Amino acid sequence: MFEEIYKAYGLNGKVLSAKPFGNGHINDTVLLRLTEEAAEKYGGDDLTVLQKINKYVFKKPWELMDNAMRITEHLRKKIAENGGDVSRETLTFIPALSGESFTIDPDGEYWRIVKYIGGATCYDEVSGEKIFKEAARGFGRFQRYLSDFPADSLYETIPNFHNTRSRFNNLINATTCEAAARDEGGACRAERAAREIAFYKEREHYADFEAEEYKKGSLKLRVTHNDTKLNNVMIDDATGKALCVLDLDTVMPGFAINDFGDAIRFGASTAAEDETDLSKVELSISMYKAFEEGFLEEIGDSLSESELKLMPAGARNIIFEQGMRFLTDYLMGDVYFKVDYPEHNLVRARTHIKLLEEVENKWDMLS
Repeated sequence: MFEEIYKAYGLNGKVLSAKPFGNGHINDTVLLRLTEEAAEKYGGDDLTVLQKINKYVFKKPWELMDNAMRITEHLRKKIAENGGDVSRETLTFIPALSGESFTIDPDGEYWRIVKYIGGATCYDEVSGEKIFKEAARGFGRFQRYLSDFPADSLYETIPNFHNTRSRFNNLINATTCEAAARDEGGACRAERAAREIAFYKEREHYADFEAEEYKKGSLKLRVTHNDTKLNNVMIDDATGKALCVLDLDTVMPGFAINDFGDAIRFGASTAAEDETDLSKVELSISMYKAFEEGFLEEIGDSLSESELKLMPAGARNIIFEQGMRFLTDYLMGDVYFKVDYPEHNLVRARTHIKLLEEVENKWDMLS
């Protein structure tokens, strides 16, 4: 299967094993164990990571890789200036023999190789305030190091990814029985989700909030990660400190408050995003404050006063937006997010509705 990729990277006969690696939902990832001879090319480490870029999600993989290469080059300079370890504190993409940062197999699939970073762990669950605060430091440092990078020079790897008005319009377009999918029994999903649809319609004003703040100058276009979950920060095993931010595929122009907000959505909720018992879904103020403190400690003065004041609004809007995405996907027949049962996306939408209500009810505690 990998023969052509190995040839493109000069690894013929130099791979001892290839095993599935990680638990990402977008790209296919394989951990390669190399011979001693091949390992010398990768800094002496006999492990390296091979990934196939998902062309369904990322329509132009070459633009994604152009972003990643320029971002990591900038990060390496900043890390070096601050006395850090450039080999461990950012990703390193290995060039193919052609000199490109990726290779294309006979089926037209795009592949890349990334240096393996050992002695560090990615955590899938927020086990407490300490680790959540440390992840916040990692994302805050990422923002600070890239605060002087020209954001408008980056490609949009997923157009309109955080265009909340577009997300709202997509939801509304899916709310008729002519557009919506039907369950196996023939029931119209739009009718089944009538209460959830009404909830979002009542909050349509959130859809234009960030665009309006940007027009006023309260928000600045910045380099943003756009997937700030805990497992996208490697934590050093020896020091317990945030080491390296992973998954740069969605790095593109955006607003810093959205990176803050997505982390809150993931880590400050007291329940999983598909919890069926909504009584368990709350916004943990202590977790919110832990992330806020860590994030601001690292981001320093690289954000404006108006951006800092809008951080709670970033949490509110991302929860609003992600809930709409789940509800839209449910209405359309589960075409984007993976589901384990027919109402899985509807359940996810309901947990986000409850979490958004929590943010609204606890608003005075967030600022």
